[in-house]
Amino acid sequence: MESRATRIESKLNSNVIIRTIPGHFATNHSHINNYVDMTIMKCRKSEAAAAASVLAHKYTNNTYIDTIICMDGCEVIGAYLADDLTESGIMSLNRHQTMYVVTPEMNPGGQLIFRDNMQMMIKGKHCILLLASATTGRTIASAIECIHYYGGILEGISAIFSASREVEGYEINSIFHGEDIGDYKTYEVGQCPMCAAGQKIDAIVNSFGYSKL
Repeated sequence: MESRATRIESKLNSNVIIRTIPGHFATNHSHINNYVDMTIMKCRKSEAAAAASVLAHKYTNNTYIDTIICMDGCEVIGAYLADDLTESGIMSLNRHQTMYVVTPEMNPGGQLIFRDNMQMMIKGKHCILLLASATTGRTIASAIECIHYYGGILEGISAIFSASREVEGYEINSIFHGEDIGDYKTYEVGQCPMCAAGQKIDAIVNSFGYSKL
Protein backbone atom coordinates (compact mmCIF):
# COMPACT_ATOMS: atom_id res chain seq x y z
CA MET A 1 0.00 0.00 0.00
CA GLU A 2 2.79 2.38 0.93
CA SER A 3 4.21 2.14 -2.60
CA ARG A 4 1.07 3.90 -3.87
CA ALA A 5 1.53 6.91 -1.57
CA THR A 6 1.64 10.41 -3.07
CA ARG A 7 3.23 13.33 -1.23
CA ILE A 8 1.23 16.58 -1.29
CA GLU A 9 2.63 19.88 -0.02
CA SER A 10 0.51 22.75 1.27
CA LYS A 11 0.29 25.77 -1.03
CA LEU A 12 0.80 27.95 2.05
CA ASN A 13 3.88 26.21 3.47
CA SER A 14 5.92 23.56 1.68
CA ASN A 15 6.95 22.07 5.05
CA VAL A 16 3.34 21.02 5.68
CA ILE A 17 2.98 17.66 3.95
CA ILE A 18 0.34 14.94 3.80
CA ARG A 19 0.63 11.59 2.10
CA THR A 20 -2.33 10.03 0.31
CA ILE A 21 -2.91 6.42 -0.67
CA PRO A 22 -5.66 5.53 -3.17
CA GLY A 23 -7.80 2.48 -2.53
CA HIS A 24 -10.88 1.29 -0.66
CA PHE A 25 -10.83 2.15 3.04
CA ALA A 26 -13.36 1.84 5.86
CA THR A 27 -13.64 4.40 8.68
CA ASN A 28 -15.98 4.28 11.68
CA HIS A 29 -18.63 6.23 9.76
CA SER A 30 -17.94 5.87 6.03
CA HIS A 31 -15.94 4.41 3.18
CA ILE A 32 -13.31 6.55 1.42
CA ASN A 33 -11.28 6.14 -1.75
CA ASN A 34 -8.13 7.84 -0.46
CA TYR A 35 -6.41 7.42 2.90
CA VAL A 36 -4.82 10.67 4.09
CA ASP A 37 -1.77 9.87 6.22
CA MET A 38 -0.79 12.60 8.71
CA THR A 39 1.22 10.42 11.09
CA ILE A 40 4.53 12.20 10.54
CA MET A 41 2.94 15.64 10.77
CA LYS A 42 1.38 14.79 14.13
CA CYS A 43 4.60 13.32 15.55
CA ARG A 44 7.53 15.18 13.97
CA LYS A 45 8.42 18.50 15.60
CA SER A 46 9.21 20.47 12.43
CA GLU A 47 6.07 19.46 10.53
CA ALA A 48 3.80 19.89 13.56
CA ALA A 49 5.17 23.41 14.10
CA ALA A 50 4.71 24.29 10.42
CA ALA A 51 1.10 23.05 10.43
CA ALA A 52 0.33 25.07 13.56
CA SER A 53 1.81 28.19 11.98
CA VAL A 54 -0.54 27.89 8.99
CA LEU A 55 -3.61 27.28 11.16
CA ALA A 56 -2.80 30.18 13.50
CA HIS A 57 -3.31 32.80 10.76
CA LYS A 58 -7.07 32.22 10.88
CA TYR A 59 -7.31 33.50 14.44
CA THR A 60 -5.24 36.68 14.33
CA ASN A 61 -8.42 38.77 14.74
CA ASN A 62 -9.73 36.81 17.72
CA THR A 63 -9.42 38.65 21.03
CA TYR A 64 -9.38 35.64 23.34
CA ILE A 65 -8.51 31.94 23.10
CA ASP A 66 -8.28 29.99 26.36
CA THR A 67 -8.34 26.34 25.35
CA ILE A 68 -7.35 24.21 22.36
CA ILE A 69 -9.31 20.96 22.31
CA CYS A 70 -7.37 18.30 20.39
CA MET A 71 -8.81 15.27 18.63
CA ASP A 72 -7.13 12.57 16.51
CA GLY A 73 -3.78 12.75 18.33
CA CYS A 74 -3.15 16.41 17.49
CA GLU A 75 -1.75 17.40 20.87
CA VAL A 76 1.73 18.24 19.53
CA ILE A 77 0.24 20.49 16.84
CA GLY A 78 -2.08 21.95 19.48
CA ALA A 79 0.84 22.92 21.71
CA TYR A 80 2.58 24.70 18.83
CA LEU A 81 -0.70 26.38 17.90
CA ALA A 82 -0.99 27.71 21.46
CA ASP A 83 2.54 29.11 21.17
CA ASP A 84 1.83 30.76 17.81
CA LEU A 85 -1.40 32.33 19.03
CA THR A 86 0.31 33.64 22.15
CA GLU A 87 3.17 35.13 20.13
CA SER A 88 0.71 36.80 17.76
CA GLY A 89 -0.90 38.63 20.68
CA ILE A 90 -3.99 36.46 21.24
CA MET A 91 -4.86 36.69 24.94
CA SER A 92 -6.65 34.31 27.28
CA LEU A 93 -9.16 35.20 29.97
CA ASN A 94 -8.02 32.58 32.48
CA ARG A 95 -6.16 33.92 35.50
CA HIS A 96 -2.88 32.27 34.51
CA GLN A 97 -2.86 34.16 31.18
CA THR A 98 -1.94 31.02 29.26
CA MET A 99 -3.74 28.45 27.11
CA TYR A 100 -4.84 24.94 27.93
CA VAL A 101 -4.27 22.08 25.47
CA VAL A 102 -6.70 19.25 26.28
CA THR A 103 -8.21 16.09 24.82
CA PRO A 104 -11.67 14.72 25.65
CA GLU A 105 -12.11 11.13 26.75
CA MET A 106 -14.50 8.73 25.03
CA ASN A 107 -16.64 6.74 27.43
CA PRO A 108 -17.78 3.13 26.77
CA GLY A 109 -20.98 4.47 25.20
CA GLY A 110 -19.05 6.39 22.57
CA GLN A 111 -19.71 9.82 24.10
CA LEU A 112 -17.00 12.45 24.49
CA ILE A 113 -16.55 13.54 28.11
CA PHE A 114 -14.31 15.65 30.33
CA ARG A 115 -13.68 14.41 33.87
CA ASP A 116 -14.41 16.68 36.81
CA ASN A 117 -10.78 17.79 37.14
CA MET A 118 -10.71 18.87 33.46
CA GLN A 119 -14.01 20.73 33.27
CA MET A 120 -12.61 24.04 34.53
CA MET A 121 -10.52 24.16 31.35
CA ILE A 122 -13.74 24.15 29.26
CA LYS A 123 -16.51 25.90 31.22
CA GLY A 124 -16.74 29.55 30.21
CA LYS A 125 -13.56 29.24 28.14
CA HIS A 126 -13.07 30.40 24.54
CA CYS A 127 -12.13 27.21 22.67
CA ILE A 128 -10.68 26.08 19.37
CA LEU A 129 -11.43 22.53 18.21
CA LEU A 130 -8.43 20.93 16.45
CA LEU A 131 -8.69 17.74 14.37
CA ALA A 132 -6.48 15.84 11.96
CA SER A 133 -9.26 15.16 9.46
CA ALA A 134 -12.96 15.72 8.93
CA THR A 135 -14.80 13.53 6.43
CA THR A 136 -18.48 13.05 7.31
CA GLY A 137 -18.52 15.72 10.03
CA ARG A 138 -19.87 13.35 12.68
CA THR A 139 -16.80 13.58 14.90
CA ILE A 140 -17.00 17.38 14.75
CA ALA A 141 -20.71 17.32 15.58
CA SER A 142 -20.01 15.12 18.63
CA ALA A 143 -17.20 17.43 19.73
CA ILE A 144 -19.37 20.54 19.34
CA GLU A 145 -22.08 18.91 21.47
CA CYS A 146 -19.46 18.03 24.10
CA ILE A 147 -18.02 21.55 24.21
CA HIS A 148 -21.44 23.13 24.58
CA TYR A 149 -22.50 20.61 27.23
CA TYR A 150 -19.53 21.55 29.41
CA GLY A 151 -20.12 25.26 28.94
CA GLY A 152 -17.35 26.03 26.47
CA ILE A 153 -17.50 28.85 23.91
CA LEU A 154 -16.47 27.51 20.51
CA GLU A 155 -14.49 30.16 18.62
CA GLY A 156 -13.41 28.03 15.66
CA ILE A 157 -12.69 24.63 14.16
CA SER A 158 -9.35 23.74 12.59
CA ALA A 159 -8.35 20.59 10.72
CA ILE A 160 -5.32 19.49 8.77
CA PHE A 161 -7.60 17.95 6.11
CA SER A 162 -11.32 18.44 5.65
CA ALA A 163 -13.69 17.20 2.99
CA SER A 164 -16.28 19.74 4.20
CA ARG A 165 -16.15 23.52 4.38
CA GLU A 166 -18.46 23.82 7.38
CA VAL A 167 -20.31 21.75 9.96
CA GLU A 168 -23.37 22.94 11.90
CA GLY A 169 -22.78 26.50 10.78
CA TYR A 170 -19.11 26.58 11.82
CA GLU A 171 -16.52 27.20 9.11
CA ILE A 172 -13.69 24.65 9.12
CA ASN A 173 -10.27 26.23 8.93
CA SER A 174 -8.31 23.51 7.09
CA ILE A 175 -4.94 23.37 5.38
CA PHE A 176 -5.94 20.75 2.81
CA HIS A 177 -9.33 20.19 1.15
CA GLY A 178 -10.83 17.39 -0.91
CA GLU A 179 -9.87 19.10 -4.17
CA ASP A 180 -6.21 19.10 -3.14
CA ILE A 181 -6.27 15.32 -3.38
CA GLY A 182 -8.13 15.32 -6.69
CA ASP A 183 -10.72 12.55 -6.71
CA TYR A 184 -11.27 12.26 -2.94
CA LYS A 185 -14.68 10.75 -2.22
CA THR A 186 -16.48 9.66 0.91
CA TYR A 187 -19.53 7.38 0.91
CA GLU A 188 -22.10 6.20 3.40
CA VAL A 189 -21.44 2.54 4.21
CA GLY A 190 -24.55 1.26 2.45
CA GLN A 191 -23.98 3.46 -0.63
CA CYS A 192 -20.35 2.72 -1.46
CA PRO A 193 -19.86 2.07 -5.20
CA MET A 194 -16.59 0.27 -4.50
CA CYS A 195 -18.45 -2.25 -2.37
CA ALA A 196 -21.12 -2.56 -5.06
CA ALA A 197 -18.41 -3.28 -7.62
CA GLY A 198 -16.96 -6.02 -5.43
CA GLN A 199 -13.73 -4.14 -4.67
CA LYS A 200 -12.18 -5.48 -1.48
CA ILE A 201 -11.40 -3.14 1.41
CA ASP A 202 -7.68 -2.45 1.62
CA ALA A 203 -7.58 -1.35 5.27
CA ILE A 204 -9.53 -0.21 8.30
CA VAL A 205 -8.50 3.37 9.08
CA ASN A 206 -8.93 5.76 11.99
CA SER A 207 -7.05 8.62 13.66
CA PHE A 208 -4.29 6.27 14.79
CA GLY A 209 -3.54 4.96 11.29
CA TYR A 210 -4.49 1.91 9.26
CA SER A 211 -4.69 -1.86 9.60
CA LYS A 212 -4.46 -3.79 6.33
CA LEU A 213 -6.98 -6.54 5.59
